[in-house]
Amino acid sequence: MKIIVIGAVAGGTSAAAKARRNDDSAEIIIYEKDHDISYSGCGLPYFIGGKVHSIKELTPRTPEFFKSKYNIDVQIRHDVLKINIANKSLVVKNLETGVIFEDSYDKLIISTGAQVFVPPIKGIDLDNVFFLRNVQNALQIKAFMNSHKPQTAVVVGTGFIGFEVMENLMACGIQVTMVERAGKLTPNLDADMSLYLEKLLMQKDIPILKNANVIEATPRGVILEDGSLVPGEMIIIATGVKPNVTLAREAGLLLGTTGALRVDERMMTIDTDIYACGDCIETWSSVTKKPHYRPLGSTANKTGRICGDNITGGNVTYPGNLSTGIFKVFDVSVGSTGLSETEARKEGYDIEVIHNIKPDKPGYYGGREMLIKAIADRSTQKLLGVQIIGYDGVDKRLDVFVTLITYNASVAEFFDLDLGYAPPFSTTKDPIHYTGMILDNALNNGRKLITPADLKKN
Repeated sequence: MKIIVIGAVAGGTSAAAKARRNDDSAEIIIYEKDHDISYSGCGLPYFIGGKVHSIKELTPRTPEFFKSKYNIDVQIRHDVLKINIANKSLVVKNLETGVIFEDSYDKLIISTGAQVFVPPIKGIDLDNVFFLRNVQNALQIKAFMNSHKPQTAVVVGTGFIGFEVMENLMACGIQVTMVERAGKLTPNLDADMSLYLEKLLMQKDIPILKNANVIEATPRGVILEDGSLVPGEMIIIATGVKPNVTLAREAGLLLGTTGALRVDERMMTIDTDIYACGDCIETWSSVTKKPHYRPLGSTANKTGRICGDNITGGNVTYPGNLSTGIFKVFDVSVGSTGLSETEARKEGYDIEVIHNIKPDKPGYYGGREMLIKAIADRSTQKLLGVQIIGYDGVDKRLDVFVTLITYNASVAEFFDLDLGYAPPFSTTKDPIHYTGMILDNALNNGRKLITPADLKKN
């Protein structure tokens, strides 16, 4: 059997490696149009900031590695131009030589990833304007910093990448202004949690402009819709990504409602010999079972493994995801999983919403405030989603909540968890316990919650 994989980052290489572990005799070829493969895209901001000293730390695997360990042929700088489903062939261009050739497959895996969303900004092609999607982008940003020694920068967008780039530029002594078109920070938070995060960042004297639409980039900064100039010798555009599905669409494969490539729970497309994985595919919420687009490295690795297994005779299924995400801004950690309050209301759930503020560990051991917002379904008494902003241990609590949602625990069961306790790590009753207690009291014991709206009325 001949397996061809298009794309050699997280999803594609995971798929190929799993296929090889299942089948020693298969011929496996990966085509990748970029220079770099199997790299840690999430580590790129930290290379820019100097926490990662060499780009080689983020690109440990080479074509030679995959050939020697897995007997997989990885062809970099090879762009697949066309998929011919009828005769199971590809048209491929060698970007180094310009030679165009055909190749054939028995099974095909599409892992073409995502591409940056390019907003309609005049001057976006200037030399001081950058996106951060791949290794070459990071090297370009670093080279500009080394040669121009910028003192100011503008980051457009307040998602994960925007905040991480901001932190790392400031670590290099660059004054950064963040510009956000929406009225709140970071799309994975509800407005109330976003406001809390903004308050913490304002205490660190980070300039943040909301409701600010950039219309032009210049060598001196960005011009907003109101005509004002936000100074910045370098400009980072971090306005998100969209699925790279042109190749799949032109081949006649079906796209989903989100615009990403539709696959079933085995990662198979509408063609039984073509599978897909990673940031180019549409997944679905494990809460609502409805399709959504969530391009995350963790999801890419999982769906890639499922592809590689099923294409070589396995029968592994994907259960969906909770859109779990976490990022750090200086010493502040921000995590979320499941549905937001906005999403839950839109889906028609009858919800109970609580805000729980407790220390992450005892005050005598340096505990600091942790804010947990939890959304539960009144009818089932199951957790729908959680958002957390705090300092130490946000990741621990987030992962416990993910497990509780995944295995359908009722809010009353949270208190029964035998969680690890010692003063360096937690209070005797953990914030997770308190979250369950507050929800249980609100749902079952007639304890009315006081909301911010109630306080305003008084």
